[in-house]
Amino acid sequence: MKNLGLILIMLGALLLVLTTLPFMADMADQNWYTIGSLVLIIVGLIAHIVINKRNY
Repeated sequence: MKNLGLILIMLGALLLVLTTLPFMADMADQNWYTIGSLVLIIVGLIAHIVINKRNY
């Protein structure tokens, strides 16, 4: 649970990196894919801050 925010951030970044591969290149042109990755990164950042602030 403590690393949930970091996992979400890494998952969002991994989805963005996957679009550089040739078989996933057409996904970069679709707005829902890039917006979904951005949402994962932002939610992960907020979750990381909230969870770690609660532990101190």
